Amino acid sequence: MAAYMIVTALIHDRERFIEEYGKHAAELVARHGGRYLLLGPGARLLEGDFGAGASMVISEWPDAETALQFWNSPEYTTLKQRREGLADCQVLLIEAPPIGAG
Repeated sequence: MAAYMIVTALIHDRERFIEEYGKHAAELVARHGGRYLLLGPGARLLEGDFGAGASMVISEWPDAETALQFWNSPEYTTLKQRREGLADCQVLLIEAPPIGAG
């Protein structure tokens, strides 16, 4: 079953975040079998207390195991350290059939 990683990121320094983290993360996502479905800044908070003005990223993975292999890989573990102080992130992983699938 497909898996989706949903990231809400309150970015404090967008330029540095993209240069030091974002570009490299995109390469690793693709290399590990994921693909981005959404990359968007400026989320409008309708309910709750986290995410106003945040960037949202949704990536699709073949399955949760593949997503977790990416998340726990040595390359990504090192890369995550580059975003420290640049963004506050909330990351969720959920398995679900692709939209429109039977």
